[in-house]
Amino acid sequence: MNSLGKEINTATLFERLGATEGVRQLVDGVIDAHMLNPEIKARFLPYQDDADHLAGIKKHVCDFFVLGAGGPDRYEGRSMPEAHRGMNINAAEFLAATDDILDTMEQHGHDAATRNEVLAIVYSLKDEIIRV
Repeated sequence: MNSLGKEINTATLFERLGATEGVRQLVDGVIDAHMLNPEIKARFLPYQDDADHLAGIKKHVCDFFVLGAGGPDRYEGRSMPEAHRGMNINAAEFLAATDDILDTMEQHGHDAATRNEVLAIVYSLKDEIIRV
C-alpha cells in the first residue's frame, strides 16, 4: 500500500496484459478492429484472403508487443521503420490504429493505467511509423 492507503499494483505490463496468450488475444482483436476501421481498413483487408500472411503479421505484432511489454519472448522481425517503409502512413491513420488498440484493450477489460502505459509505448514509436 502507498502512503494514501491504496494498494499498489506491482505486476509488470506483460503480466497485466495476460502474458503471451493475453497479448495474442489482444493483437487478434486489434487486427480485427483495423479491418473494420474506415480510416485504415484498406491496408488490412487484403490479408483476409491470405491466411498465412495474416498469421505471420499477427505473430510479428504479438512478438513485438510481448517484448515491448517486458515479456520473455524474442522478436526477430523487422524494425518499426523497416516494417512501415513505403507505406506513407499519415497522422490520421496512426491515430485510427492507436484508437483501435485502446478500444480493444478496454473491451478486454484492461484498466486506464494499463491502457495509458500502452499508449505511451505506441506514441514513442510514432516517428518511426508516420512517413509522409
